[in-house]
Amino acid sequence: MKNTLDIRWKQRFINYEKAFMRLKEAVEIEGLNELERNGLIQRFEFTLDLSWKVLKDFLEEKGFVFKPSPKDTLRLAQQGEYITYAQEIIDGLDIRNTLSHDYSGEKFERLEMVLRKETFVALDKLYHFFLVENQK
Repeated sequence: MKNTLDIRWKQRFINYEKAFMRLKEAVEIEGLNELERNGLIQRFEFTLDLSWKVLKDFLEEKGFVFKPSPKDTLRLAQQGEYITYAQEIIDGLDIRNTLSHDYSGEKFERLEMVLRKETFVALDKLYHFFLVENQK
């Protein structure tokens, strides 16, 4: 029996859990000022990056061999029937890329609800998926 710390996805899940909890804290705040919006975006970025990386490690542990890109990893996890919300996280990755070039803050205002109502919900589902898997 492998020790939990010997399993890469479980190690990375610890970091995902921390990032997700910080994101959850920020998402619960309404009416953000500019500084708070920047913090929310940063927390989304960290959590999104860890989301696909922990999935990559999980799939590799399950024996999948594939090119580890964010979108391919999410699609493979859905094809393998581990998750059903790959597109919502992929959309979040696209939003992250859009916001990294948003110097005025106008795009954030248009995309904030998508991040809160779709991307965050999918990241929450992923968090709970890994909580269950971590108990096995």
